[in-house]
This record gives sequence, structure tokens and C-alpha cells, in this order.
Amino acid sequence: MSGSFKTARSPDASLLGMTEQAFTPALGRFASTRFYDPVVTLTRERLWRALTVMHVAPRPEDVIVDVGCGTGSTALLLNRTEPRARVVAIDPDQGVLALARRKAEAVGATVRWETGMGDALPEIVGAGAADTVVSTLVLHQCPMATKRAILSSMRAVLRPGGKLVVADYGLQRTRLMRLGFRMVQFADGIEDTRPNAEGVLPELMAEAGFGDVREAEVVSTVTGSISVYVAFRE
Repeated sequence: MSGSFKTARSPDASLLGMTEQAFTPALGRFASTRFYDPVVTLTRERLWRALTVMHVAPRPEDVIVDVGCGTGSTALLLNRTEPRARVVAIDPDQGVLALARRKAEAVGATVRWETGMGDALPEIVGAGAADTVVSTLVLHQCPMATKRAILSSMRAVLRPGGKLVVADYGLQRTRLMRLGFRMVQFADGIEDTRPNAEGVLPELMAEAGFGDVREAEVVSTVTGSISVYVAFRE
């Protein structure tokens, strides 16, 4: 269950650049992408997306890059919150981008939609061009090497002092949350999702060169707890 910016598990995935890999659809292995928006409402989506945008705190003329934008819900909320910000929404799945574009047209939103993978952010947006990078429900589905590659690419596209805001499944602190998270693991696989459940994301952000890393919010859902992490490019 994601914003659809995951990579496939090919046997040689660790040896390939992300742009050479396939991706896994937004709802994982067992459901069509067209059901993504109804399904994600089960995760208390309105709350954690609102908290995510609150921590982004978009300003006029900010360049905000939404990595793994999926059907565009976060990008459109950012645009609605601050229409003068320049939102660039990136996803490798042309199907979900088509849904996102239709949603944007319906509300007259101005968002730049781009097809691309995680290691291509500087090529798409420009190195050091972004004020903020945001990502929602993406990293938990990625292999460890890919989590690292995406975070490195995020850092590269940010200006010095730029902000990173990630909303994703984080440390599952209680038995109830771990039980709920099994639904996510069933769809997306245990190997890739377990590090998130064990709380690895802050460590990976610091390793990628981000400072002042903090877990700003924790939202309990029927699929486990979703954390909002905030960090800055040093």
C-alpha cells in the first residue's frame, strides 16, 4: 500500500540502478491501482496527510517535490494549501499519474506531473532545486538498498537547508499496531517492510546526510502506525 514509488524485487535488483528496474503498483501485489484511493482511506488518510502538509508548511514560490505521488492526493492538498507554491509530483506508474491528472483537472489545480524513478530526481527537477521534498507511503515497500538510493536522491535535489517530510509506516510500538501491519506485509512482503516496522527510517535519513531528524507525528491506523518524519539537508 503506497504512493506507488517502489521497485520490483528482481534477482539482480541490488546491482541495478532504480531506473533500470520495474516498480510495484500502489496497492502491492494483489489489488488494482484503481482501488487505491478508497483503500487508503482506511489508514486515517485525511489526518496523516493534513499533518504531513502542516509540516511541509508550503510558502509562495517554494519548489516542492512529491516523490512517489501516486494518485496525487498529497500534491493536490499542497496546491490547495498554497497555490503559489510550485509542486512537482513524480511517479513511475503512468496509470496512477493519469488518475492524478484527472483529479487535478477536476479541481483546476496546477501541478507538474512527471514520470520517473527515485534515482532520477536531480535529472527531473535539478540538483539543489527543491525547497522541500515530501514522500508518503513509499519507502516501506522498498528494499533496503532502494530506500537508501531514494533518500540519497532526495538529498541531492534539495537546496542546502532544505526540508524532507516523510509520512510512512514507522516503528510499530504495540502488539496491536504490529498485528495491523501484517496486512501491509501481506500485500508488500515481509523482507522490505520489516525494517520500517523496526524503526529504521530515522537512521537511514541520518546516514543519507540529513540532520535534525525527528519523528514529528505518530498516527495509529487499522494497518499499523504511520509516522511523519521531518529532517533537513545539512
